[in-house]
Amino acid sequence: MAVNKINPFPTTGYIGKEYFCDRETELTTLKSLVKNGVNTTLISPRRLGKSALIHRLFEELETTKSFYCIYTDIYATQSVKDFTECLSQMILRQIPEQKSIGNRFLDLLKAFHPVISYDPLSGQPEISLEFTENKAVEKTLASIFHFLDSQNKPILIAIDEFQQIANYPETNTESILRSHIQRLKNVHFIFSGSNKHMMVELFNSAKRPFFSSTRMLSLPVIDKDIYSSFIHDKFKDGGREIQPEAVQFILDWTRSHTYYTQTICNLVYASPLKRIKEEDVKNICDSFLASQQAMYIQYRRLLSPVQWQLLIAIAKEGSVSQPQSKYFLEKYNIGTPSNSKRALDALLTKEMIYQEDDLESSRYQVYDVFLSRWLERTF
Repeated sequence: MAVNKINPFPTTGYIGKEYFCDRETELTTLKSLVKNGVNTTLISPRRLGKSALIHRLFEELETTKSFYCIYTDIYATQSVKDFTECLSQMILRQIPEQKSIGNRFLDLLKAFHPVISYDPLSGQPEISLEFTENKAVEKTLASIFHFLDSQNKPILIAIDEFQQIANYPETNTESILRSHIQRLKNVHFIFSGSNKHMMVELFNSAKRPFFSSTRMLSLPVIDKDIYSSFIHDKFKDGGREIQPEAVQFILDWTRSHTYYTQTICNLVYASPLKRIKEEDVKNICDSFLASQQAMYIQYRRLLSPVQWQLLIAIAKEGSVSQPQSKYFLEKYNIGTPSNSKRALDALLTKEMIYQEDDLESSRYQVYDVFLSRWLERTF
């Protein structure tokens, strides 16, 4: 039996479909939307696997050579200028100048007098654009989109953390992007984001330029049975045995959230154990939380006493649907309903907690599952 040479539970990046669990339904849906020219809005909490799913889709499309695929994460951008630089940089990286389209794109950029350097370690291009006025930025962006739209093969652009555009100082960012995008015939988009409230506002509010311009797709957690089989098989492929109870504990403890599940599986796989029992996994989880404690304690300094107490209460409950109820407030000594409401809003804004909605109610959970488990255990 061949033994895996690498840890089969990556915690960052996408390393191939062999190490990618499920998402077959979402993958099929995305492929159909893309091939039929429908732009998509993909929403899920952070680290649930949006980026990996997009790269899995890219792998499928690039295998058939049916699309040029470009991925860009704009979380760190602060303006339309940053957005334009980020997009330009990722086009050059993913369609390099060695290809004719990459060479022609580089020629296009040169007309805007960019400063192009190359990372000394990775060799990847880094672009800086200087503009004297906002109109020049818009002109550059329009030229980039026009160039992409004129290619002889369709192009798919995935823009991750798209909600960031709502924070740009330019008040007309959404209008600028929408006016360009709606004219494109050969370029299709996936707008991905982790801030559910802001993404829904951008695409579902009739007052916003992107209203009703895409198909909305939410990413749920992976089915436990499917994830359990995947974990078991990867350990088996590596010549290891993990007991079903141990796998079940991992999925329960991490709430089947992809990043946290992958992290614990990575740690367990990295251990020298050949036969892994539930108790072994619990010990590894305890050791990991202990190693993170110094960082978690710092959160207390960033929150007011009421916010901190509410965060602990939500962690200990696991999920809370009525944070202003008399029972909940008295149980955790949080104070008045108004105190709880202000603290709840602050924690949502700081993305310390997130809100999950269904037809009947809203439920609140601590965003970071590891932080939640540490709070639950410590207080």
